[in-house]
Amino acid sequence: MPQFAAFLVVAAMNMIFAIVPAQARGFSLEGFFTGRTDATGSFRAITGVQRTFAVTLHGKWDGRTLTLREDFKFGDGTRDRKIWRFVKTGPDSYRGTREDVVGATLVTIDGNVARFTYLVYLDEANRRNKVRFHDTMTLRNDGTVLNSAYVTKFGLPVAWTRVVFRRR
Repeated sequence: MPQFAAFLVVAAMNMIFAIVPAQARGFSLEGFFTGRTDATGSFRAITGVQRTFAVTLHGKWDGRTLTLREDFKFGDGTRDRKIWRFVKTGPDSYRGTREDVVGATLVTIDGNVARFTYLVYLDEANRRNKVRFHDTMTLRNDGTVLNSAYVTKFGLPVAWTRVVFRRR
């Protein structure tokens, strides 16, 4: 009889995990960003600068590296393109690089939350105005990912950004 009870517990847990949405079990960059993703966001700085933007992302996963192309369209009509490359270094970690990022960033995931920080040149062409982004990406129950980030210069907060990503 105890063996049958143990079997029922295991069977019930398997049924529960089968119906729990994927986002409740954890988050992976390749799981969310492979394929097409759309996003909307805003940026505001202590100087009063405010910008809104839309982003179309195209992610390709090769089993080890997620290549994520971001095509930005800002509220004023200007466009930009950035390409992240995230190499999976462990079950919940990645090493990320981008053309305007100084060095690499380490992305760590804990449950539904990914955190990373990186240095970037806001004036990439002249390698000036270096700031640090502190990103927190949260996979939410509705299936979207919210990226809240603050930006620092010399350790002081100077800007904030908020982006909501939706799978297509």
